[in-house]
Amino acid sequence: MAIREQESRKRIKMDAGKLSTFFQEIAARHSAESITFLCIGTDRSTGDALGPLTGSRLLEYGFPHVIGTMPAPCDADNLIRRMAEIPEGQLIIAIDACLGPPAALGFYFAASQPLRPAQSVGLSLPEVGNYSLAAIVDVNGPRPYRTLQTTPLYRVMVMAEQIALAAAKGFGFVSS
Repeated sequence: MAIREQESRKRIKMDAGKLSTFFQEIAARHSAESITFLCIGTDRSTGDALGPLTGSRLLEYGFPHVIGTMPAPCDADNLIRRMAEIPEGQLIIAIDACLGPPAALGFYFAASQPLRPAQSVGLSLPEVGNYSLAAIVDVNGPRPYRTLQTTPLYRVMVMAEQIALAAAKGFGFVSS
């Protein structure tokens, strides 16, 4: 996904410190049991590994419903099939890596609406999520595949941990 100016107006830009609030607001309306985290990405690209890294950490924190982990990623090739695994009635929090403008690097864009995965690389996949979180892992440019391949792994790992920890705090799995 690439954050574009018109799209970013519908989303709330936040740093890691504000992520817990986003998850607390969801937790105030829905139990962890009623939520499925859909962590989109692949372990074959450092920038796009944010989803599976986040999903694996969410499981370690004790979240019961997570799709998209390091051992079993949810990527462009299997997104439709993996979404079919989500039990009916579950609310979905979609999490995806994103390319964006330089001023957004390292920030998150949260919304009470779906996101459209793989936009930055020109794929057309369905919108997913009742809630969504896009993590700006690198700067959008003319060669998005290359950008995602060369995104620093450390940045992605830190951002994945920030998301998972914020969700765990927001839902009360760990104390603040």
